[in-house]
Amino acid sequence: MIQHEYINSAKQKNWAAPQCQHEWVLQIDTDEVVSAELRQEIEAALAAVPSDVDAFRIPRRHEMLGRWVRYGGVYPDYEMRLFRRDRGRWREREVHAHLEVPGRTGTLRNPILHFGMPHISKPLRNLDRYTRYEADELRKNGKRFRIVDLILKPPLLFAYRYIWLQGFRDGTRGLILAAYLAAYAFLSYAKLWELEALGLERSPK
Repeated sequence: MIQHEYINSAKQKNWAAPQCQHEWVLQIDTDEVVSAELRQEIEAALAAVPSDVDAFRIPRRHEMLGRWVRYGGVYPDYEMRLFRRDRGRWREREVHAHLEVPGRTGTLRNPILHFGMPHISKPLRNLDRYTRYEADELRKNGKRFRIVDLILKPPLLFAYRYIWLQGFRDGTRGLILAAYLAAYAFLSYAKLWELEALGLERSPK
């Protein structure tokens, strides 16, 4: 077993990828599952991959409170997860960093299965930590707190997810998800205000 001090997810993944032994790396979170269909598709894709393709986008299918959700912008939710070990690098970001590669990107059809909300308490436990990272990212990028962001962005995000992207079609689950994402935005900007008001460099743990 190898270990590395955790700073943020991007740094951790950028350290971990070169430790892998094979040319291709599949990055999977602990609450995600690779289906048999996706495994077969990956094996077939890598058996005939062109030399200029450095990564593959894979859709994610989210289970929320015991049922798959389809609307509100959460499906197909493509992410680059399969990549050449020496070609992929996560963009330096405090939270929710994305992988970048110099070459072409392919797209797979079968999804990663994400069990991110088996109950409401699970994402709520992460909310404080993730919004702390988000506020630090905003601060690092020179974003200044504006009261208008705290007032308008959360309800606008809720309306975008729930109405424009038809989250309402997922019933109560769609309502809860849109409200959670709006709360995420609200707390991120509230913590940005906290950084400025208290004269802090980084959000308190």
